[in-house]
Amino acid sequence: MKAACVAVAAWAIAAPALAQEPVGCDKFKWPLDRERATLNGSDLPKIVSGAQVPFPIPFATIVALKPLADAKLPTPPELTPKSPDSFAGFFAVPAPKRAGSYKITLSTEGWIDVEQNGHAVKSAAFSGALGCEGVRKSVRFDLAAAPFTVELSGVKVDTINLAISGD
Repeated sequence: MKAACVAVAAWAIAAPALAQEPVGCDKFKWPLDRERATLNGSDLPKIVSGAQVPFPIPFATIVALKPLADAKLPTPPELTPKSPDSFAGFFAVPAPKRAGSYKITLSTEGWIDVEQNGHAVKSAAFSGALGCEGVRKSVRFDLAAAPFTVELSGVKVDTINLAISGD
């Protein structure tokens, strides 16, 4: 009986947190149809952690990640990954053609940090939803027309599909 009460109490505590996460592709704060179609494609180019991306924005790619302990991220993640068994990686991106708002969209859960001109770039907005094949979250960053670095951490798998696009 005591175990059943503990289980019910745990569910009651967890249920509101789970309920806060929207479900469905139509639940994102901004349209991601184009990014979702691209990220679900089968011909995405692949890069490895530490690479310099050879293509301009907008682009989509598959990023091969490393175990967090081996990732050698240029700076520690803003949010410490929950699991030391998670994966992480980073890559350099050429300067956007113009300063503006850019979306970084991930296929699965993970944390995104962006650095530009030697400083962390704070996210301008975030949108996430469960139950949308190919897209888990999208984060907006206001970027200058200068090269930047994307760091990924807290990813549960060793590869992640990622798209960077303008508004």
